[in-house]
Amino acid sequence: MLSEIKHYLQQHGRVSLADIALHLDTPPEAVRGMLETLLRKGRVRRYLLNSVCGSSCCKCDAATTEQYEWAPGAAPDA
Repeated sequence: MLSEIKHYLQQHGRVSLADIALHLDTPPEAVRGMLETLLRKGRVRRYLLNSVCGSSCCKCDAATTEQYEWAPGAAPDA
C-alpha cells in the first residue's frame, strides 16, 4: 500500500488526505498512519492548510486541509 501511495503522489503532486483515501478506498485515519511512516523516512512532506475557505471557524474537514506530496529528492523506493 505504501508503494501505491508513492505512485499516486508522484503522479498527482500535492494532494489532500481525503483524495488519497478515496483513491485507496481506505479510511483517512488508516492512510494517515501509512503517511506517517513515509514522513519519518523523509519520503513525503505534509502541508496543513489553516484557512482554505478564508474563515476562521476551524470547521473544515481535516482530511481536506491536510495535504501531502512526494518529497523532492526522496529516494524513488518507498
